[in-house]
Amino acid sequence: MDVVLNYRSPSRTVFVVFNTIFLSLTAAVCIIPFIHLLAISFSGSSAVAAGRVVFWPVEFTTVSYEFAFRGGKFLPALWVSIWRVLLGVIVNLALIVITAYPLSKNKDKVFGRNIYMMYFVVTIIINGGLIPTYILVTKIGLLNSIWALVLPGALPIFSMIIMMNFMRGLPEEIEQAAMIDGAGVFATLFRVMLPLLTPALATVGLFSVVSHWNDWFSGLIYMQDSKKYPLQTYLHTLIIDFEEVIRLAQGDTAKILAYMNVRTGRAAQLFLATIPVLIVYPFIQKYFTTGLVLGSVKG
Repeated sequence: MDVVLNYRSPSRTVFVVFNTIFLSLTAAVCIIPFIHLLAISFSGSSAVAAGRVVFWPVEFTTVSYEFAFRGGKFLPALWVSIWRVLLGVIVNLALIVITAYPLSKNKDKVFGRNIYMMYFVVTIIINGGLIPTYILVTKIGLLNSIWALVLPGALPIFSMIIMMNFMRGLPEEIEQAAMIDGAGVFATLFRVMLPLLTPALATVGLFSVVSHWNDWFSGLIYMQDSKKYPLQTYLHTLIIDFEEVIRLAQGDTAKILAYMNVRTGRAAQLFLATIPVLIVYPFIQKYFTTGLVLGSVKG
C-alpha cells in the first residue's frame, strides 16, 4: 500500500498540484470573509463608513464588543442558546441511542422492526408542516418555553440512522458475552455498548450542537417574548433593526454607540456568535470522521 501511495507518476503529480490549489482556494473563500468581519468589528465607525477596512482594523477600537457585553441583549440571548444546546443535545442523544439500539437488530429478533423503520423513514419525506406543528406546540403549552425549541426536533432521523448503522458494525459477540454474564438489555446498552459508541455519539452530537446553535427560525415563531430569544434569533432581528437599537439607546450605551456604527456592531456580535462552535469543534473533530464513515457503511 505504501508503494502505491508513494508512487509519483506525472498524472498523479498534476492531480496533487491542482488538488492543492483547489483546496487552498476553497479554504481562502471560507476564511477571507471571516477575517474581513473581524477587521470591521475592531475598526472605527468613520473608517468602516469610508470603506477603508479590508483585512486589518483601521482606527482600532473595542467599543463594538463593549456594546455587545454591556449595552445589548447579547449575553441573555447567549445564555438561552447555551441552555438550549445543552438540553437539546442531551434529549437528542438519549432518544437516538434508545431508538437506534433495537432497530440495529435483525428483524427476527425485534417484532415489527421493518414497520417501525418505515415509519421513521417516512417522516423524513413527509411531515406535518409549519402550521400544524405550531398549533401542536401551542396546544400542549410549550409556546414561549425553552422546550418549544427542543422537543419538536427531539429525534433527528438522519442521526438515528447513522447510529443504527454504527451499532450494526460492532461485534455481536460483545453483547452475547455480556448477557451470558447476566447483564440485562439496559445494562448491556448503557454499560457495555455505550462506551463503544463514542465516535458515533461525537458525530451525531456535533450535528445536534450545530443544528440547535444555528437555528433562528424556531425562536422567532415560538418565542413571544424577545428576552427569551436564542442568540441566532436575536442576531437575526439585530441585523434588521440595529438602526432602531442605536436610536433608542440611552445613558452609557448611547456614549458607546457614538463611537460605532451599524456595521461594526453587527460584525462584533456575529463574530462572537461563532466562537463557541470554533471552540467545540477541534475537541470532537477526531471522532467525527470515524463515526460518520463507520455509521454510513451499511444501509
